[in-house]
Amino acid sequence: MIAQVASKQSISIKGPSGYHHSLGSSPSCTLLLYLFHQGNIMAPFIPLKARIQLGLFSFVSGRAIGSDDRVNRRLLSWLEPLVPADPNPKAGVCSADVMIDSTRDLFVRIFVPTDPSNEEKAEKLPLVIYFHGGGFAFFSPQSAAYDDWGRRMCSGLHAVIVSVNYRRSPENRCPAPYDDGIDVLRFLDSGGLRSVDILSGFDVGLGNCFLAGDTSGGNIVHHIARRWAAMIDSWEKINISGAIPITPMFGGEERTDGDIQNQNLPVLTMQRMDWYWKVILPEGADRNHEFAHPFGVTTKLEERCPPVLVVAAGYDILRDWQLKYYEWLNEMQHNVRLLKFPDSFHAFYLYRQCEEWVKLIDEMNKFIEEHRSL
Repeated sequence: MIAQVASKQSISIKGPSGYHHSLGSSPSCTLLLYLFHQGNIMAPFIPLKARIQLGLFSFVSGRAIGSDDRVNRRLLSWLEPLVPADPNPKAGVCSADVMIDSTRDLFVRIFVPTDPSNEEKAEKLPLVIYFHGGGFAFFSPQSAAYDDWGRRMCSGLHAVIVSVNYRRSPENRCPAPYDDGIDVLRFLDSGGLRSVDILSGFDVGLGNCFLAGDTSGGNIVHHIARRWAAMIDSWEKINISGAIPITPMFGGEERTDGDIQNQNLPVLTMQRMDWYWKVILPEGADRNHEFAHPFGVTTKLEERCPPVLVVAAGYDILRDWQLKYYEWLNEMQHNVRLLKFPDSFHAFYLYRQCEEWVKLIDEMNKFIEEHRSL
């Protein structure tokens, strides 16, 4: 039976209202005004610390990409500080790394809340399988930004977070990340969590699994959800109750208004997006390939595809593709909701200074509670 039709429901979270023509400061989001020369387009307010970090990442990552499209990982290592897993409680969360296949460095970082109530333990903690962003080319669950985000999700959602280290481009092209995601599901389905010490005493609900991921990870969420549904009879325990693609990375050959309006924002440029697609899609494929552009290929989803919460940011070069993705799912009468952050920028949730990440966690919580099975 096809999932229940959503009533075109969307939620809009308001960010800072209006624009200011002078610099200001705030304990939560110190925001600056940008005016870009092309089209006189206004940019979003971005916290000062985030501005500095984004500028460094753009500068160094750009120079780490060679003329042959290879990435100098050694140069990037100082920009992407890796954080070790910590089995000791830290702010109510502990973590551990579990290797699945060392030949391709496929592992997961598991985050576990250390202070769930007895009632939560009795109900079984939901499991969120998370795929990090980075345009398929950068970052990992060990990166400082994603270790911190994993901890905040774990604490805020009262869930076990399984953050996946999938193969990156340009060394590996799609469908490698999708294959890795399915292999993680197989690992979980076969009881792979039983040997994880930090989960001792917990009853993790494999019947209450949710897929989540941001940017490139949001793209992976879509494809993994469809693969899981297409192989529904091959799973013993794991059930995907919902999918949460956060500012997912989709695209196409056409240039949308979002591409043009947001092409020079400091977070993600059109030039960088084109490079991401160039090195992740199969050789010879363009941006209308189904891995990037599922809209024109599929007219009907698999019967067991889970409900979806699509998260979109207003100041994101991917914005219009995120909205197209929501509209496409809705046209197929799939159970889908849209959560909009109109005044937020790409990857805003990675920065603690931006209070919108708290609202995102709240809405994720509502979605999980709505769709988890008892």
